[in-house]
Amino acid sequence: MCGIAALQLRNPLLHPRMGRLLSSMMCQIVDRGPDSAGLAVYDTPGLVSGNTSTLSLLGKEQGLPAAGIAAALESLLPASAGTAVKAVGDTTFVSSAVDTELLAKAVRETLPESTIIGRGKHVAVMKSVGHPMDIAAEHGLEAMAGSQGLSHTRMATESAVTAGGSHPFSVADDLCLVHNGSFSNHATIRRDLLREGVVFDSDNDTEVGARYIASRLKQGDTLEEALTNLGKVLDGFYTLVVTTADSMAVVRDPIACKPAIIAETDDYVAMASEYRALASLPGIDTARIFEPEPGKVYTWSL
Repeated sequence: MCGIAALQLRNPLLHPRMGRLLSSMMCQIVDRGPDSAGLAVYDTPGLVSGNTSTLSLLGKEQGLPAAGIAAALESLLPASAGTAVKAVGDTTFVSSAVDTELLAKAVRETLPESTIIGRGKHVAVMKSVGHPMDIAAEHGLEAMAGSQGLSHTRMATESAVTAGGSHPFSVADDLCLVHNGSFSNHATIRRDLLREGVVFDSDNDTEVGARYIASRLKQGDTLEEALTNLGKVLDGFYTLVVTTADSMAVVRDPIACKPAIIAETDDYVAMASEYRALASLPGIDTARIFEPEPGKVYTWSL
C-alpha cells in the first residue's frame, strides 16, 4: 500500500501555490506509505529554468563540496555552459546550459558513485527515507511554485526501503512515474529491456515500468500509447501516474485493484489515492470528481 498525490495547474495564477497545495494533499496520504517519500515538481523557480538542463542527484553529500563539483564539471563542459551546483534538503541539483546527456556523462565521470534521480529542463526530483512530511519540509515543498507536482509515500513490498527505491522514478528527460501496487512479471520485462541495452539503477519493480515507458516513447509512442502498451506486457495490480514537461496521465490495472480518485476543474486536475487528499483544494465543491475506469488511460496537457 502506497500513497499518490498529483496536481496539474491549468490556471497560471495558482502556480505560486503549487507547493502549498501539494503539501496539503501529501499530508493526507502519509499513513499509506510511512517508509520513504519522493517529490517531482515542474517549472519551479530556483530549481529549474526551462532553458538549462538540470540533474537531480540522490543525497546532499556527493564526496565533494558544491564548488568543487562545479569546478570539476566546468573542466569537462563548454566554458559558456554556466554550470551551477546546490544542495536542497537531501538532494543535489546540477544545472548547465548543455544537452542533458552530455551533463549526465560529465556527472558520471566526476561523481562515479552518484545516482541521478531526475533529469530534464523542467523537472526537479527529490526523495529520501523517513517520514514523508519531514522529507517535504526538508526540501521546502510548501514554498515552491510550479506548474505541476507529483508526490509518493511508500510502503515497500517488492524491494528494500532505500532512498534509491523511493518514487518517483525519472529515467528520461522530464518524465516521472509513481506507482501504487506491484508488477508480478517485472523480472521478465527487466531482462527484455537489459537485452535492448537499457541500464537500471535499482532492483525496484517500478523502475521497470518507468524504463519500459521511456523505451516506448523513444520508439515513437505517445504517452497514451506507451501506457496502453504497458498494460499489455506488465502484469500486476497497480495505479500509475506519469508526468512529462506538459502532460499528466493516470492508469489503473484492468480490474482496478488499487484506489484512485480524480478531481477536475477549469483551474486544475488533481489525483490522489484517497478523496481526503483532495478535500481542501480550491473549488473542490464544484469539481468533477470521478474514479478512473479499469485499464483506461487518462491524459491531460497544460
